[in-house]
Amino acid sequence: MFPPPTQTTLPSLPDLLLTALSVCFLVSSSKPHIGGSTRCPFPRRFLKIPAMSLTTITTTSTSSKNNNNLNSHLPPRRHSFASPQSLSEWLKPRLPSESFASWGVKPGTKNVHNLWLELSQGETSLADSTPPVRTVHVVLVRVTGKHGRILVESHQDLSDGSVRKRGRPLSEKMKPNEDPESAAVRGIMEELGSAIGGGAKNFEIDDIVTIDPNSYEMRVEERDSGSYPGLPGCYVLHTLSATVECLPEGDFCTYEVDEYGGVFEDKIVADEAVSVKKHYWTWVSADSIGT
Repeated sequence: MFPPPTQTTLPSLPDLLLTALSVCFLVSSSKPHIGGSTRCPFPRRFLKIPAMSLTTITTTSTSSKNNNNLNSHLPPRRHSFASPQSLSEWLKPRLPSESFASWGVKPGTKNVHNLWLELSQGETSLADSTPPVRTVHVVLVRVTGKHGRILVESHQDLSDGSVRKRGRPLSEKMKPNEDPESAAVRGIMEELGSAIGGGAKNFEIDDIVTIDPNSYEMRVEERDSGSYPGLPGCYVLHTLSATVECLPEGDFCTYEVDEYGGVFEDKIVADEAVSVKKHYWTWVSADSIGT
């Protein structure tokens, strides 16, 4: 007697469709990236989300699935170089020669030492593409004064004797894993500290600075860098509103004690960088500036 035939169960139509879609997704995701990409690694969307860690913010601007798909098509990112010279050699074939030569020479620009310091501190990353894309997270602090006026930095005096125009609220590059509120407080103390209470040193920060966590908004801008001509930039802007007690009611200036002092072991690099020496501030109506 022969054994009964084995019954074969065919997969259902939905299973076949799901399998086909999975195979297509794997094939498309595994294709190598061809050519230099200047895409920003964050979608152009305007969001309002609660303050959180920097690493979390970068992955919640859309769903996790969409971010994973987007990031899988991005070029590798460079975060560190052994020296400013090695960074310069890496940049030269990737940037227009005239633009790169103007770094630190054209008034208001920074030099390769500045960019190297940003990379070494994790404030900036560079896409391994041609041209590279500089991605930086920046907190914008809308300091509100009397009658709803907003504090704006009009310009800066730089260490090379040039003047850098600003025309924007207080801004500060964020450190790795730093949340926007902490970065905002740090920026206020670093850039406005010399004007708070006439430069008084003995005060509690909580008594002076109030951050409105419900004001948090994030947006992404893609534009060429004013500090580094020819280098495309992706700016992830985190905006918060704040009040700061004891600030002057009229126009005033503040001093940058030592922008790079006491942070880097290699002081020679910091000394070669273009640093901010003085900030100039003015109060403007809220409707005269954008978000």
